[in-house]
Amino acid sequence: MPRGTRARRAAIVRLATTSGLASVEDLSATFGVTPSTIRRDLAHLEAAGELARTYGGAIAVAAHPEASLRQRLGEAFDAKRAIATWAAAQIRAGETVLLDAGSTTGALAHELRAARDLTVATTGMTVLEELATAEHVHVECLGGTLRHLSAGFVGPLAEAALSRMTFDRAFLGADGVDARDGICEASLQQTRLKELMAHRSEKVYVLIHSAKLGRRPFHAWARLDPGWTLVTDADAAPEALAPFHEAGVEVVVADPAGG
Repeated sequence: MPRGTRARRAAIVRLATTSGLASVEDLSATFGVTPSTIRRDLAHLEAAGELARTYGGAIAVAAHPEASLRQRLGEAFDAKRAIATWAAAQIRAGETVLLDAGSTTGALAHELRAARDLTVATTGMTVLEELATAEHVHVECLGGTLRHLSAGFVGPLAEAALSRMTFDRAFLGADGVDARDGICEASLQQTRLKELMAHRSEKVYVLIHSAKLGRRPFHAWARLDPGWTLVTDADAAPEALAPFHEAGVEVVVADPAGG
């Protein structure tokens, strides 16, 4: 193997580890090689167990495969902002909404800081941090046991709090989403809570950037009833969205310009 190839592949692994994901186009521009060369690199690294392929790119495979919230905050920033902007525009004054833990729901909370006559319930630390100084937003923390890796609350106390409320809209995040099986997460505690969130809400949205479409990184699942909406970004490939269309899921591709 040429020395340049070996060095480039090692650099790709480092980039995927630090940023969480890297697109073929970005890697091609970074290393000054063709997209087909990058695809061969990714195929080699996947076969070697160093990366896991996603639509359009790859993520690093680490000893602990679940990324921390701190890692995820730096991923797909523009995509998450577009998704959050669209989601915020759906919320009406007087509503009670539920925001899941996660980086994308944290971006949504950021968009809601200037809202009035709004109640936001959450299990996420990012949401609480964003709304801590939003004086005109009534905030309910569902509490429970803190998962430090995801900065979200889970467990029987969070479930008990959910049982005492209903919501106009719920906005959920995920480590992966599948048209047939629903939301994929690292633990059954998380998926149990997400199912309860969905069941207590009139309208359910799953906010997820395009690299996670069709991903199945773990073995815990939250099944979603018909009628939920998938909200993703403009980098979503048609072949990634096709299974959701076929399953009758409403799909929204958020405009990066916010329109």
